[in-house]
Amino acid sequence: MRTLRSNLISTEMVNIDEHTVRNTILFLLWAEFLWETYLSIRQFNKARRTNEVPPELKSIMEEDEFRKAREYSLAKLTFGFIKDTHSILITSAVIFYGILAKVWDYSASVDPFKGEVTTSCIWLCILSLTSTLLDLPLTIYYTFVLEEKFGFNKQTAGFFVWDKIKAFIISQIITGMIASVVITIIKSGGQYFFVWLWAVVCVISLILLTIYPAVIAPLFDKYTPLPEGELRTQIEALASKLKFPLTQLYVVEGSKRSSHSNAYFYGLFKSKRIVLFDTLLAKDDGSGCSNDEILAVLSHELGHWSYSHIIKNLVVMQVNLFLLFAGFSVMFKFPPLYKAVGFYKLQPVLVGLYVVLQYVMMPYNTLLSFLMTCLSRKFEFQADDFAVKLGKAEYLERALLQLNKDNLGFPINDGWYSAWHHSHPPLLERIGVLRESASKLK
Repeated sequence: MRTLRSNLISTEMVNIDEHTVRNTILFLLWAEFLWETYLSIRQFNKARRTNEVPPELKSIMEEDEFRKAREYSLAKLTFGFIKDTHSILITSAVIFYGILAKVWDYSASVDPFKGEVTTSCIWLCILSLTSTLLDLPLTIYYTFVLEEKFGFNKQTAGFFVWDKIKAFIISQIITGMIASVVITIIKSGGQYFFVWLWAVVCVISLILLTIYPAVIAPLFDKYTPLPEGELRTQIEALASKLKFPLTQLYVVEGSKRSSHSNAYFYGLFKSKRIVLFDTLLAKDDGSGCSNDEILAVLSHELGHWSYSHIIKNLVVMQVNLFLLFAGFSVMFKFPPLYKAVGFYKLQPVLVGLYVVLQYVMMPYNTLLSFLMTCLSRKFEFQADDFAVKLGKAEYLERALLQLNKDNLGFPINDGWYSAWHHSHPPLLERIGVLRESASKLK
């Protein structure tokens, strides 16, 4: 049955040449770009037209705070226009002029081992380095001009450079190892290689999820145990009450990088760690959250744990991987896919994987991304409801307002833009649901 299906698919693909494939890829890229641009323009116009604090916000937001948040939102949207245009032009040129194949030829010429695995790793490294360098001017502008202007950037030039070098080296080591395993499985896994590939990648992803926070993240930021005191005692009491298997409680020195705030937990099975950004803790200048507000934020995070949101996301991710690899197994031997990006003689499996997952499956990836955004919103409301049931509604609302103030979040959103982009519900919608949930418990 599988052989018959493959033959039918191959017959249908015979009439599709590389020009059709290339034009289809470019069409999909530009269609997504234009859609994203349209949504951003809607949000830009929404922010530009909203000059005064709306009546429903006057009691919770000062005029100057609203004005600064509006300017920050407009600045980020403008930067986004430029960055997305820069990206689509480069990507289009790479596909149209067969740059991927030219880089492959160079990689093969400098590969001392002359093997597909080593050439593929060199190819990936060159592409990654080139992409990093091309994006560097925009990254520098965003960090040292835009973020600096609004008081968020805390990085020095030296810290920034060393951070980028470390990130590049570590990512190349991990990517090279994974790519080597992937190529070997595809070439030697037989007819059902995608099943073995999926199983191995599942294991690798779980390993990375386990070791990243404990091994890799500390290479970039300093993690220290939360000092003994009232906050630590309260957090441990909350974890004990909920039977959350807390083993470590850290503060990460995020203030060396940015003044944005966050908190999260990580760890599999019966070993969980909670991490607070030092920017989340209350400061003399009025930024940060009180102990009660931090406990409310953590109640929300523990709601994600209680409802098994992390596990559910992992399951969705693994099912998605299986579908992607299964689709790749059907298409990766189709010659026009390779010719469309300049490979007329060779069909390197990593190139096929890249083209299929990145470009051919683009409509599927876009739809999945939107559905995951919808799912994430549902999870956020469930986690908020969990905090409400713990009696934290008032403090969670205060924390959300404080975090919005500290992060200069603009609370007025275009409905389409928000539905497409915001994995967390907008501030006003979230507070409205919080108050409604709290009122039901009275």
